Amino acid sequence: MVFLEFEKPLEVLYDQLEKVNQIGEQSGIDVAEMVKELEVKIKNKRKEIYANLNGWEKVQLSRHPERPYSLFYINQIFKKFVELHGDRYFADDKAIVGGLATLEGQTVMVIGHQKGTNTKTRQYRNFGMSNPEGYRKALRLMKIAERFNFPVITLIDTPGAYCGLEAEERGQGEAIARNLFEMAKLKVPIICVVIGEGASGGAIGIGLGDRVFMMEYTWYSVISPESCSSILWHSWDHKEKAAEALKLTSDDMFSFGLIDGIIKEPTGGAQSNPEEMAKILKKHLKKTLLELQEIPIKELLKQRIEKYSNMGPYETLEGVPSERVVVFEND
Repeated sequence: MVFLEFEKPLEVLYDQLEKVNQIGEQSGIDVAEMVKELEVKIKNKRKEIYANLNGWEKVQLSRHPERPYSLFYINQIFKKFVELHGDRYFADDKAIVGGLATLEGQTVMVIGHQKGTNTKTRQYRNFGMSNPEGYRKALRLMKIAERFNFPVITLIDTPGAYCGLEAEERGQGEAIARNLFEMAKLKVPIICVVIGEGASGGAIGIGLGDRVFMMEYTWYSVISPESCSSILWHSWDHKEKAAEALKLTSDDMFSFGLIDGIIKEPTGGAQSNPEEMAKILKKHLKKTLLELQEIPIKELLKQRIEKYSNMGPYETLEGVPSERVVVFEND
């Protein structure tokens, strides 16, 4: 079990619990009462800690090494998952996985960032940082979904799009922008869920949808706290202050109207009970998918455009039409 800095009081209690259990096993003494007492203390301390988390602590939780990633949820929630590879232009990006699957008998296209669970697989997955071919693969899969009228579900968890020279040479910015343009007019329901980190264009590249949700202990922002700190203070030392200033938590995003809801996590975060988190997410996806499928596609597209057009404060100047009309080709 891995404990973060703010979870140290819990680590002390778990150490005590382990020692009591060892004493009971070695000596044959009945330690049931002591174990029960410590378990109650652990439960209460966990509730106390998680009721008062700040922005930086939630960022740390979103990066917890034991936190479930996309492939875990895909394997737990969906049936008959068939992974599809490649963008048909350059290569198969391992930082984004996707393919066809079924959710309670309904065929869907599920796409998500994948970070890797150990040093070797993290390098293989490029730590969840996709190259342009990853976003082009995602778009290819979304277009397949549109062709066969399959809903699209995306799972977002990335520290950002890969910013290496080769990624820029292959059109990183264009790939993300193209995804936004195409997702805005995709003629199937789209559900997006931030399951970990939601950083910058790396996240939004598969994050435009009819319903966008965040898990409770995740973050979504144009920049990470560390990068923000390095720009403003020329050092990472002020990352905690940057996290608060960025207002990047799920509560902040919901209050701004930038997401449609927050998915509660088990006390202690998704990593404390991954199977329970998968059940919660599955229930949420089923409910949302049923709601979206009741809406005619023309109305769904209209609502999607209006939703993103109305984000953020703005004012209309005199002489400028107040209505903004969006026209897409071939519609």
